[in-house]
Amino acid sequence: MTAALTHARLLSGRSLRTLSRQPAYLLFTLVQPMVWLLLFGQLFRRVAELPGFEGNYLDYLTPGVVVMTAMMTAGWSGTAIVQDMERGVMDRTLTSPIRRSALVAAGLAHQALVTVVQSLIMFAIGLLAGARYPGGARGLLVVLACAVLVALVFAGLSNAVALLVHQQEALIAVSQFLVLPLAFLSSVMMAPALMPGWVARAARFNPLDWAAVASREALRAAPDWGLVLDRVALLAALAILMAWLAARAYRVHQRSL
Repeated sequence: MTAALTHARLLSGRSLRTLSRQPAYLLFTLVQPMVWLLLFGQLFRRVAELPGFEGNYLDYLTPGVVVMTAMMTAGWSGTAIVQDMERGVMDRTLTSPIRRSALVAAGLAHQALVTVVQSLIMFAIGLLAGARYPGGARGLLVVLACAVLVALVFAGLSNAVALLVHQQEALIAVSQFLVLPLAFLSSVMMAPALMPGWVARAARFNPLDWAAVASREALRAAPDWGLVLDRVALLAALAILMAWLAARAYRVHQRSL
């Protein structure tokens, strides 16, 4: 266990050093979410006047965009693995005594840290745009936890796909196939009461919706903590499953060498 933790720490440090040399990457990943938050926040603000919608639309939208940003960024996590394959770094890594669990943990830890930084920036932008967070610091911590869990789910899936397909194009296709449908089949931008019935039913099985529901509830002045914990537990279980899938994909890839 100690060796695995040491390996994970060293690999995470390598990823963070790479990111520190390309800080613009972090900003570029925030461009689209800022468009969603600022443009859609103004475009659909009168939706809050419809029966079935409670509160300010920007308050509703901000936590949803935070978790959606985590999903979008994590969906590209596997590109680093494909690049390592193309440069021969992956082959050298797999022939070293590094634990496979450490490889998975390092990748997910890196993605979690990126998600926390992005989420705090999005929270600040939402606050400047007029969003308010009655749930206070405790609610913000829950939203960060939900965003990290969403990132772990989709980073694990992205890493597994990268290890199995070995191609940047295929990974991008899978990511694009999942991201927008999951965003629109959720309550990120629209209250369930205003959705078509089939969309509201599909959202119940959508991990992005679990995160959005838990995040919005935690930011209320009087949250239903039972609802929050239920959705967080589902996300945690799925994150563990995706981490296991990524570890299995490493073994499959190694056997194919």
